[in-house]
Amino acid sequence: MRAISLSSAAVAAQTQAETLVIAQGLKRQDPELLDRLIEEFQHRLLRYLLFLTGNREISEDLFQETWIRVLLRGAQFNGKSRFDTWLFTIARNLVIDLSRKRTMASLDEMSEAGDNERAFEIIDDEPSPLDQFRSAEDRAEVHQVLVHLEPRSREVLVLRFYEELSLEEISSITGAPLSTVKSRLYRGLASVKPELAKLRSLRSHEVTA
Repeated sequence: MRAISLSSAAVAAQTQAETLVIAQGLKRQDPELLDRLIEEFQHRLLRYLLFLTGNREISEDLFQETWIRVLLRGAQFNGKSRFDTWLFTIARNLVIDLSRKRTMASLDEMSEAGDNERAFEIIDDEPSPLDQFRSAEDRAEVHQVLVHLEPRSREVLVLRFYEELSLEEISSITGAPLSTVKSRLYRGLASVKPELAKLRSLRSHEVTA
């Protein structure tokens, strides 16, 4: 156990060191650093925006705007959180701003804390919904189902399973309490399972028809 703890500590220290290098580079507006960040995070950022907006043209415009904000506001990144957490927060805020102007489907709701949401009870000695989701479902099918979920649950699922962010990082990005993030996660998972079953049943009938 001690060796595992030391390894985890070493990884955390390396991540923190890399984050501080990024913070210092952004303060200098280092063009080579920005190019490297765009190359490293471009696919994840565009995927996140596509899930939020459902529109490629809008997503590509917001993608460009996000990197402009990174360049202009790089000095605000202090390195206390991971860069991708800060990047997704900028992108999310741009989506919310645009949704207010264009009244896009319910995206404004993502800025609300959702105080009436309650976390699900999880039994410790059973496989979690996260384990079931990762081991049993094909990503292409999950993608097809996710686009039809309500926006707040969809966002949490995308950040957790596609971007592999922690619940604490998702809480930071969305501005929602940790208990609310957990609620959205498990409600989203509960919605995905029956929708996947219907999708697979439909495909099965198409194959046998």
